[in-house]
Amino acid sequence: MSAHETTHSRTWRVSPDLLGIVDQAGVFVETNPAWQTVLGWSEAEIRSMVFSDFLHPDDLDRTRAIFDSLKAGNPALHFENRYRCKQGGYRWLSWVAVPEGDIFVCSARDITRDKERARRLKSSEDEARLREQFVAILSHDLRNPLASIGSAVRIAAREPQSDKAAQMLASIGASATRMAQLIDVTMDFARASLGGGIPVDMTPVDDLKDRFERVIDEIRLAHPGRDITLDYRHEGAVTCDPDRLDQLLSNLVANAVTHGSRNRPIVVGAGAVDGDFELTVANEGKPIPEEIRAHLFEPFNRATRSESLQGLGLGLYIAAEIARAHDGEISAASDAARTVFRLRIPVTPEG
Repeated sequence: MSAHETTHSRTWRVSPDLLGIVDQAGVFVETNPAWQTVLGWSEAEIRSMVFSDFLHPDDLDRTRAIFDSLKAGNPALHFENRYRCKQGGYRWLSWVAVPEGDIFVCSARDITRDKERARRLKSSEDEARLREQFVAILSHDLRNPLASIGSAVRIAAREPQSDKAAQMLASIGASATRMAQLIDVTMDFARASLGGGIPVDMTPVDDLKDRFERVIDEIRLAHPGRDITLDYRHEGAVTCDPDRLDQLLSNLVANAVTHGSRNRPIVVGAGAVDGDFELTVANEGKPIPEEIRAHLFEPFNRATRSESLQGLGLGLYIAAEIARAHDGEISAASDAARTVFRLRIPVTPEG
């Protein structure tokens, strides 16, 4: 088939790939319409230039070496370079070129989008590594000096102090504890956002009632006068990460303390429902607006618009991630009577 016949074939006319015939001087003597579609050059303009006129400067030497290899009789398969567009900018092309007598038959596919996707993936991987480094910094570079501050405060508090100094030491200790909690929350968020979820250490646990009582006692001490009760009716062991369930319960009860009615009780319940372990935290007070409830378990969201900006707004998000790590789910229902957060997890997860 002659070059003239080739240019009039249907494949030649409709192919989205750039097809061309190059002579020994490096001139595209025949090109299909895709050249103008992809790069903007007309057939006449292309014939007036050699291939190197289109190349990105960084690709010149590599492409000339490939052309020399073609002239020596070797095909070029999946060779990539950048061609200049008439309106400016470059497109990435992947070439196949084969010697045919004294000409070279070429086809090129536009892979610019593939290159961009690969670049974005590489960028995402780099960002993931940075987040991992961020978690490591929080774990080591912040935790260690904070632990030193806590130890120093406890040692100093054992010595005779004036009332003012004792108050200052107590304030420093409380701030160190709060900072440690914020670090824990931020680390959990960073782990979850990396895509691996919050890590859990699953084991059969039969003392959840005692553990939950301790969690509630700690919150009672921090909020004297608040009525918090536990109605634990589950019998037998639950396969879970007990520390993570303690964390989840603490987050839910603290949320109820913040948003619930101050003179009405907070009720924590636990029991078996349809073969699952169910944990509920209920409080009375103003209902959560529906538009806020729809996004409660997303990061940096809070249960009310008027809440103080103290904290990171990650407690409910982390509770949801803990539920997910247990193959369970967490939900919220809220009306004029009460607000209930409900966790359901299998007593013995599959697998």
